[in-house]
Amino acid sequence: MPDEKQKFEKALRDFVNEIGATISATDGQWTVKGFIDLFKNVYTISADTKIVSKILEIHIFPGILKFASDNSYKVVLAQHQNYYPDISLVSLYDEKIKFAVDFKTTYRNSINKDWCNGFTLGSHGEYFEKRTSTKNIQFPYNSYLGHYCLGIIYDRNDSATIDETKTYSVDQLKSITSVVKNFQFFVSEKWKIASDRGGSGNTANIGSINYIPDILSNNGMFSKLGEEWFDDYWINYRKITVKNGKNSTKKISSLEEFVRYRKGDVSKIVKRKSAKKKGKSDE
Repeated sequence: MPDEKQKFEKALRDFVNEIGATISATDGQWTVKGFIDLFKNVYTISADTKIVSKILEIHIFPGILKFASDNSYKVVLAQHQNYYPDISLVSLYDEKIKFAVDFKTTYRNSINKDWCNGFTLGSHGEYFEKRTSTKNIQFPYNSYLGHYCLGIIYDRNDSATIDETKTYSVDQLKSITSVVKNFQFFVSEKWKIASDRGGSGNTANIGSINYIPDILSNNGMFSKLGEEWFDDYWINYRKITVKNGKNSTKKISSLEEFVRYRKGDVSKIVKRKSAKKKGKSDE
């Protein structure tokens, strides 16, 4: 259903082009300053990335609900915390029309603003390999017409003095420094911004690229090869053994090795960019 997919993607892009105005002030500061108790005491929030990410998701969720209503979708939340995706958007008129949307937040490098910390793009484990599996996924992977990231890139307010022990009153809200600022939203199918490296430690997560201009233009390593190559590579990630000299073997763990092994066109691989040492990202 290519028309449905194109319509959904356009609508989601239009939505993210407008959502920034609802979460940031005119000077780019995040409008969330902290949390409030019954006695109207305001406590600042931590700059911890997990905390910022979760609050950002909550902050934009009313907008997501309106987007769904305006475009005749229902929002299905992940049944469990570790399920993929964060939300499923299912057509009110045809339940076969559904899209996976994951919220992805990351921060810019403080020295080189063209680079970000990167993020994971979901598991390449059982539900990714077995496309009809329901393990750790809301609906089977192959039942979605598309798998999208709704991303937010921001600056950490590193230069500001944020006293997490201080309590404020509601009247002092404007004097509280925001922990993050300068939001940039993007929408991408996850395969278009994928790297060929794992995204985190020992878990089976797909990693993203880190160069922001390429993220915003959907110019990941697989973007010219196509989604089938992305699927094939990550289904077989570190599972194919090849000879490495006369008496040794190795696991294929790079896209170039994999494309050569499959006798594909290596010229279609978008090379992973590396930040200069002075402004090196956390890639």
